[in-house]
Amino acid sequence: MKTTLYTLFITWIFLSCNNDLLREDPLILNSDNVLVSKQGFQNYITALHYGARDELVKYDYLPWYMNLQVGTDVINNGEKATPNFKNWETFLTPVAACVERYWHWAYADMLPRANAVIVYANKVENEGIWDNEAEKNAVIAEAKFFRAYVHNLLANLYGGVPIVDTIFSGPKVDFVRNSRKEVYEFAKEDLEFATQWLPPTVSKENEGRIVKAAADHLLTEVYLSLEQYDQAIESASRIINSGLYKLMTERFGVDADKSGDVFSDLFKTGNHNRSSGNMESIYVWQFEDQIPGGYSTTFQGGNPTLRYWVPFYVNVKDPDGKPGMIVADSLGRGVGLCRPTNYFLYDLWKDNWDNDMRNSSYNIRRTYYYNNPASAYFGQQVKKEHIQNQDTFQMIYPTIRKVEGKIGWLGRDNPVRAGLTSSDFIVYRLAETYLLRAEAYLKKGDLLSAAADINQVRVRAHAKPVEPGEVDLDYILDERARELIAEEPRHRTLVRTGKLVERVRKHAMLDETRTTIQDHHEFWPIPQVAIDANIGAKLEQNPGY
Repeated sequence: MKTTLYTLFITWIFLSCNNDLLREDPLILNSDNVLVSKQGFQNYITALHYGARDELVKYDYLPWYMNLQVGTDVINNGEKATPNFKNWETFLTPVAACVERYWHWAYADMLPRANAVIVYANKVENEGIWDNEAEKNAVIAEAKFFRAYVHNLLANLYGGVPIVDTIFSGPKVDFVRNSRKEVYEFAKEDLEFATQWLPPTVSKENEGRIVKAAADHLLTEVYLSLEQYDQAIESASRIINSGLYKLMTERFGVDADKSGDVFSDLFKTGNHNRSSGNMESIYVWQFEDQIPGGYSTTFQGGNPTLRYWVPFYVNVKDPDGKPGMIVADSLGRGVGLCRPTNYFLYDLWKDNWDNDMRNSSYNIRRTYYYNNPASAYFGQQVKKEHIQNQDTFQMIYPTIRKVEGKIGWLGRDNPVRAGLTSSDFIVYRLAETYLLRAEAYLKKGDLLSAAADINQVRVRAHAKPVEPGEVDLDYILDERARELIAEEPRHRTLVRTGKLVERVRKHAMLDETRTTIQDHHEFWPIPQVAIDANIGAKLEQNPGY
């Protein structure tokens, strides 16, 4: 979808800004005069994709998506300058920026766009737009996927929230909260429609668009939240048995002829989509270097994961106390915000340290070398005895390498601030589908089938297969961490499974984090700004805030 989709969106914006200022009847773009043609509906769908990607790249200081990583069982906030999820009591309040940002993104950006497509596509006066019912329903299905995605996300952050299923012509100040179950049921209905009408695949030029498997993948998660385990197994099986997807077991794509392994291939710049040979990817956020709309206009422009997962290594001193490291393109310019916990870096691999591919040097960088030519130690390994008096919480620690990629053009023009890449970002892939189905089998008490699905993932990684008697929810969460770290929004996964507070108390590295998280932190507070603005009805706050 890269060039086509983003160019359409930017064109739409420019059209609204490029009118002759002297015209007496300037063109005003709104739903009434945009959603009157197929092109108009495609522009709105493009805006939905653009907005969905904002979950990763939208920026205040800490990009939103990183707030769903730090402070969990497998990821710390390693950056000294930011308070996010270090002390749960002082940070997670009804006026916290991330609490407000996600709410605003959902209710002011995503849901109005999705609902506009759905409402206008169903208008009688627009019937002549469509060649047939299937064409119309495919457009509605893509919008309903995003509407379900957003409602599911809200339920996994805030608990019960207002369901918004239409557009409003004026201010509405009397929202009330639906129950969490009602929100999941609404998302389920949208996804059951979407999976009927979305295409099984799309052409290369439309990569990134929503396909049937994306709806089934999200539907599996929603079914799990509703404790509808047979349905979850069925929706996951539709993907697994479709013949369109497979776990990658052979080297492929760019750099396949270089050192590496198939797991590292999954995340190389250029390898994220099906056209590269990656038959595991289901839904991918798209970035494109030097293409209008192919990168975010906020902050510096590209995929920010490299910047936030890599240590602040430029501050590492050599044994003489002199600068030992300088910014390198291969490492980006990290700030050490997302530091994996020792539980992830060591405990999760102890039984398969040497054979689990995901722990290989191609996937976790555990060795650094002094790269400052001015240092007497240039080219030598940074050893433990060298760093005893240095900050290993932010400055130097093992790094998840799936975030590495080619630095985008803004990074090249601003080397001091480099670290954002033009790499795409995988939202859903088949390995997670297997783990979701394993969770459903576990909940049904079918440990044999649960172990079989987990072992599909572990065998690909050359890890020791798990025995049925070893499978429980904590084991699945551990396996999700090994497979999906830096991909899944870990915070939401822990909330969905009811394990957030328990596992943070057990595995977070900071004493402050472990001791300040309270039972009511299972859900985020409702933003105070939303409560204050809702003057026509009482928008209930979550308990404990």
